[in-house]
Amino acid sequence: MSEDPNFVVELKGLTKQYGAMVALDSLNLDVIKGEILGYLGPNGSGKTTTIRLMLGLIKPTSGSVHIFGRDALIEKAAVHASLAYVPGEANLWPALTGIETLHLLAKVHGSVDETYRKQLIKRFELEPNKKVRTYSKGNKQKITLIAALASRAELLILDEPTSGLDPLMEQVFRETAAEARDRGQTIFLSSHILEEVEALCNRIAVLRSGKLVELGTLEQMRHLSAVTIEASFSSKPPLISHIKGVSNVVIRDKFLTCQVNGPIDELLAVLAQAKPLTLLSREPSLEELFLALYGEKSGKD
Repeated sequence: MSEDPNFVVELKGLTKQYGAMVALDSLNLDVIKGEILGYLGPNGSGKTTTIRLMLGLIKPTSGSVHIFGRDALIEKAAVHASLAYVPGEANLWPALTGIETLHLLAKVHGSVDETYRKQLIKRFELEPNKKVRTYSKGNKQKITLIAALASRAELLILDEPTSGLDPLMEQVFRETAAEARDRGQTIFLSSHILEEVEALCNRIAVLRSGKLVELGTLEQMRHLSAVTIEASFSSKPPLISHIKGVSNVVIRDKFLTCQVNGPIDELLAVLAQAKPLTLLSREPSLEELFLALYGEKSGKD
């Protein structure tokens, strides 16, 4: 049992090997009660392997998974009673209707807030009396989301939860996820939609080649990428390429853009001396941070 009740998930030295291939390498990660943790990484980084280990679907080569202080492999039934899982691909029963599927999933889980489920059906604009076989990928995904959220589970493990949803429904998901967090539920969110992670997550964990390479709040991760500076002048902009930390300088007529790593005092002094008409500094987005790490956009695991 964990000695810290604030940790909902504790991954200690978690390793998974398939022969000579290491899918996950000595992962140490805690998820704090009441937070949304964003779990990011490029294809093949080990995100799905981590979730399968958390659910007790596979055995670790070494290390441990504890959820609510219980061993996820040994006490699987007790652990599963306290969580709800949404996969990126919904494999449902084609002959059942949407509402029949929701009733069945509620029975399997053992917990459901029926009033809230009705609200969710309306919010996600699900037509519950249609057969599952007639549903689009997005509508099937709505069923798994509604079932998980309606369970009011203490821990939600969400693996690409908005896969197949249109932008309007993505926004509905973000609202309901934020509401769940505000009620004290904990969410482990694996997503390739960086805007979604940036909007929702208290902390972000970044996985690469099975290893945890970054962990912290978005503000704590800003060091991964340069601040962007944009300025306009009444005449030709000043020369700034020689200033330490300045890169990617672009000058078009009377407009200047650049990036700067580290202290910006010297750059601001040079710009101020040239009397800029406008001056804007912008911190990097999560996508820019991710590009700084990998040089590519994230994708599914």
